[in-house]
Amino acid sequence: MSRFFSYRHTSLAPYTPGEQPQDMLYTKLNTNESPFPPSPAVVRAAEREAGRLQLYSDPACNALRAAAAAHYGVGPENIMAVNGSDEALYFAFHAFGDEKHPFAFPDITYGFYPVYADVLHIPAHILPVGEDLAIDPADYLGLGENIVLANPNAPTGQLLGTADIRRILLSNPDSVVVVDEAYINFGGESCVPLISEFDNLLVVQTFSKSHSLAGGRLGFAIGPEALIRDLNTLRYAANPYNVNRMTQAAGIAALEDNEYYMENCRVIRETRQYTAEALKTMGFEVLPSMANFVFARADRLPGGELYRSLKERGVLVRWFDLPRIRDYVRITIGSREQMDILLSAIEAIFDERSRKS
Repeated sequence: MSRFFSYRHTSLAPYTPGEQPQDMLYTKLNTNESPFPPSPAVVRAAEREAGRLQLYSDPACNALRAAAAAHYGVGPENIMAVNGSDEALYFAFHAFGDEKHPFAFPDITYGFYPVYADVLHIPAHILPVGEDLAIDPADYLGLGENIVLANPNAPTGQLLGTADIRRILLSNPDSVVVVDEAYINFGGESCVPLISEFDNLLVVQTFSKSHSLAGGRLGFAIGPEALIRDLNTLRYAANPYNVNRMTQAAGIAALEDNEYYMENCRVIRETRQYTAEALKTMGFEVLPSMANFVFARADRLPGGELYRSLKERGVLVRWFDLPRIRDYVRITIGSREQMDILLSAIEAIFDERSRKS
């Protein structure tokens, strides 16, 4: 770092995004992208706006928010469009957390939560998940602190039911509860309907996974009008033109073509089941997942070694070198063809290891 870097950030450990290597063509199963392209209608919508990029986008995202409001069954005042759901999460930490209002979250979860707490100097209350890596909702009852929960959780894929979220909300009426639903369309029940009941609930969703727009950067914060106003205060102070013209048009088209994406999610769920069963047959422990990935480990091969061996064979998965989960790898659910490539590579790695032993 330079001599000009503020002392406030000298100990900051930044988030590490998934690899995007350019040295060869990989079977890429490490960043939970969709194996399906955007629908043709989405591509056409983005192309139409490409010729108007000399003009600023609508900072209020009015047309996009209207379409999203109709989709989610809320009012436009209950929605803020963002540059990927990470931006909504950052604004939520910034808006509601401070030295007197910590954020609580699990020790095994999305890696951006501790980074946001650190960079914004917000105390973090980190609660350990169980031995099975599942979140116990009882741990979050009556905390009297802001709470952020990825649901389904990342990187485990495990889900809390809406009844559990309701209990957490009821027991923390004076704190904000953020439910990060990046993977909700792959098998869970959304908490969006609860925002009419709870003034302390903020739901965050992304179109990166289920709607094939990871490169378009689009997400939504959905909540009571007062919370959305708070977030917009920060957005207008920092980045009012946060969603570009092409992405706004693509988002509207994706909402109008939602059946295409929900069918893709159905196929991914089927492929997830196929992959999980195949891995179990090969001796893996596979956590129950409601996301577009599985979290798995095999006693016969450490997670780091499996990750490196797969990469040598042109298959990328995600490995986290963290004490409680370093034996696991997170595997994105791609196409059936991609999963067969993965499974064949694992078989080859196991066969090679058996011959050497």
